[in-house]
Amino acid sequence: MICLCIDLKSFYASVECVYRNLDSMTTKLVVADESRGGGTICLAVSPALKELGVRNRCRLFEIPKDIDYIIAKPRMKAYMEMSALIYSIYLKYVSKDDIHVYSIDECFIDITDYLKLYNLEAMNFAKKIIDDVFDTTGICATAGIGTNLYLAKIAMDITAKHNKSHIAYLDEELFKKTLWHHRPITDFWNISYGTQNRLAKHGIFDMYDITQADEYTLYKEFGVNAELLIDHANGIETCTIKDIHSYKSKNNSLSNSQVLFSDYNYDDALLVLKEMVDLEVMELVDKGLVTPSISLSIGYSSKMPNSYEDYRSIPSTGGTMKLSTITQSRRELMDSFTDLYIKTTHKDIPIRRITISFNNVVDEIYQTYDFFSDTKKLEKEKKVVKTVSEINEKYGKNSILKAMDLDPKATTKMRNKLIGGHNSGEDE
Repeated sequence: MICLCIDLKSFYASVECVYRNLDSMTTKLVVADESRGGGTICLAVSPALKELGVRNRCRLFEIPKDIDYIIAKPRMKAYMEMSALIYSIYLKYVSKDDIHVYSIDECFIDITDYLKLYNLEAMNFAKKIIDDVFDTTGICATAGIGTNLYLAKIAMDITAKHNKSHIAYLDEELFKKTLWHHRPITDFWNISYGTQNRLAKHGIFDMYDITQADEYTLYKEFGVNAELLIDHANGIETCTIKDIHSYKSKNNSLSNSQVLFSDYNYDDALLVLKEMVDLEVMELVDKGLVTPSISLSIGYSSKMPNSYEDYRSIPSTGGTMKLSTITQSRRELMDSFTDLYIKTTHKDIPIRRITISFNNVVDEIYQTYDFFSDTKKLEKEKKVVKTVSEINEKYGKNSILKAMDLDPKATTKMRNKLIGGHNSGEDE
């Protein structure tokens, strides 16, 4: 197997440079919404700024004041459109069945059967694709080639950035020869700083150390995840793109999470929760699904207003509730979430994050009723939800709003203009 992993360099920043007819490799540009203040996270930093020591995903205020740079407000719709255009370029060379889209700016391609078809070596085939991406869009890309998905990813993440061609190749032998002793170990995919610290407790600081460690110790520390660590330390990955495409989860859920723009009190957060339930019920009905249970998680602010007391250690609250029926009823779901919120949420600590979930969703043919269910009323409620959804789909998400959505603390009206929590750019 020969796999290709392609990453679009500093994608959001590069798109902004392309739209401004600027060189994405030399222009100093960050993508950030400065209206949110100096603490806002920079979604992307151009390569030129990275060379000056500005790290990716930094806060706006962390960029040195002596650096002259451009601030571009996020335009998520534009980035999605550019990503779709680049995906169409990949489809000129390979089938969609051999592509796994990993993120908006990264994908995996199984090129095994295409090398003979195009009579090209892997390096030349990779260059052909990324050159086409650049010629068509002006976006630079980095590529990793490997004998499995993991090695392709590591070749791209660690090795390709040091090559003038921005392309690198790894097989198991090369991986062991060149990267077994590479540090920091967090440069490797799926090894977080937390994992690094847990490994360090056992004197493990690089991939070679993992191969020499006692497996019992690793399994005791990481459970079943130790198998993946050991395989990756040896350059082994058994999962293929075909496996990814054929995977079906045993349990499905619909969820929505919102990080609030400021600290919310107990009552205002309940308002936002109700908005979130309304939107999620609409999706439930649109997809023809029902749920037997719900989950709620409330995350709190780090500090109380006008207090030096630190609340970072306070865990999230919430829980899971089994419903009396398998349903999509807005009334029952709203009542259940409100009840769970009242029973589990701290009333005196500012709230910053709300997550809701409809668990184990199934087709609506499995909907159940209890003795008190009014089926005519439920059907009427469903028709209302579907009608609102259809109007919003045709005329925009803010075409129909509830009175609560107009409250100063409500977030739906504003978030309907966002994509992934960021400015869509449609009004610009």
